[in-house]
Amino acid sequence: MTSPCNIAAALPRMAAQRPDAIAIRCPSGRLPDGRVAYATELTCAQLDARSDRIAAALARAGIVRGTRTALMVRPSPELFLLMFALFKAGAVPVLIDPGIDRRALKACLDEAAPEAFVGIPLAQAARVVLGWARGSCRHVVTVGRRWFWGGHTLDALLAAGADDAFAMAHTLPDDIAAILFTSGSTGTPKGVVYRHRHFVAQVDMLRDAFDVQAGGVSLPTFPPFALFDPALGLTSVIPDMDPTRPAQADPRRLVDAIARFGVTQMFGSPALLDTLSRFGAAHGTTLPTLRRVLSAGAPVPPHVVERMQRLLPDEAQIWTPYGATECLPVAVIEGRELRATRAATEAGAGTCVGRPVAPNIVRIIAIDDAPIERWGDALLAAPGSVGEIVVGGPSVTDEYFGRPQATALAKIRETLPDGSTHILHRMGDLGYFDADGRLWFCGRKTQRVETATGPLYTEQVEPVFNCHPQVRRSALVGVGQRSAQLPVLCIELEPGTDAAARERIEAELLNAGQRHAHTARVQRVLFHPGFPVDIRHNAKIGREALARWAAARLR
Repeated sequence: MTSPCNIAAALPRMAAQRPDAIAIRCPSGRLPDGRVAYATELTCAQLDARSDRIAAALARAGIVRGTRTALMVRPSPELFLLMFALFKAGAVPVLIDPGIDRRALKACLDEAAPEAFVGIPLAQAARVVLGWARGSCRHVVTVGRRWFWGGHTLDALLAAGADDAFAMAHTLPDDIAAILFTSGSTGTPKGVVYRHRHFVAQVDMLRDAFDVQAGGVSLPTFPPFALFDPALGLTSVIPDMDPTRPAQADPRRLVDAIARFGVTQMFGSPALLDTLSRFGAAHGTTLPTLRRVLSAGAPVPPHVVERMQRLLPDEAQIWTPYGATECLPVAVIEGRELRATRAATEAGAGTCVGRPVAPNIVRIIAIDDAPIERWGDALLAAPGSVGEIVVGGPSVTDEYFGRPQATALAKIRETLPDGSTHILHRMGDLGYFDADGRLWFCGRKTQRVETATGPLYTEQVEPVFNCHPQVRRSALVGVGQRSAQLPVLCIELEPGTDAAARERIEAELLNAGQRHAHTARVQRVLFHPGFPVDIRHNAKIGREALARWAAARLR
């Protein structure tokens, strides 16, 4: 019999090959000198054995193969043990960003209709009081002390089933592995259906794209990325930070963890890299053990990459994978090449996101807001022109859970030469290929500004104005009726900028816009105290909210 198609199948292999190697380290309080203690750790053998025990315990509570299971546990050993236990059991974890609006969170749970709910006491209390998954949840497991709700505690299940045997479910490539909700930063959160083949493909693509070698040490500041580490043979050091607020992470704690454990690889959002590199630049910090930095979630400004690179050894690489929850990775670019494109970006070319990751096929189609059922070459945009990015490949997901209309808008079925079919994903992003085969990102399709003289794309406008030394970031929004929108530039200034300087800064920005034909069309500037951003990476700007704000200001 072939082995299961399952990301958790790596655990018994690692336990056999490197049983005493540390798989995960987690914060465990404070040392006498005030630094974070990392006394909580799991070896590869312990991670495998304990996740087996938890899978057997969950089966006692009725959580078995195919059971949709909402999981709400803070980043901790329990989170990773439970995730791998659910994968091993063939159950289907439902993961939702904990920082999203409570109404949106309830809507996500109602939509996913989980049959089981595994969570800490606070999450269980909220489930009861706020009515989360009220009509679907039949199995309840509390990670911690149980209060006024029913169900089981994980500790009691483990004690009762101490001698239970467990065998990993023989999951198949097309079996549903998880439902991962998008952050909702560019719309309503949607549940992306991940099959086991998607996770396995992602591990292979990440290993090959970045030449990841077993034995390294990883600092995954976005916890889901830690799930890849055991399959890649890496030790995970879970940082002491709120993963829903990466921009507010304490850089001192990150630097200390990197130095203390010899971290060789780090994943961080652009906002986290900005925070860390600013700290490093101000304090003369270096990170000599880091060999690879990955950053995703939004375009990484070249000046942030340049600032971060100064903290690293000469041979270290900064990679900015491009992708989405529905398809990752799509394309990658290394920091040195990204820095070489800075002048073009600041002149309005867009942000270069690199070359497609093999074996992905990436194409550009003409901009169309309607569903497209089947692929045809007539959909292709003219070479070099801006259109929607469409991806085919092994990590491309097939559908949204319970959202046939959203699926129809995002997916295209393509017939292959052998008569079989596969699904293409419409990224909802606009871009183009240059003459060197590199992909350039120009902004979200839904956030383009349709003026009477033609469209403007956010990533071709904002970098021109972001060059101003007192501008922290800018956001292009459209006000008014579609096809005749007024382009408005919203500005968030660097902290500490004197409000009296706004008139001068506005004049300087408008003057800078006159250097390029497309940005010369922007004639209105509004100053905003602090942009709304996504809760997952703190990097995607909430332009829809800014557009409403701008419209109200201009009435």
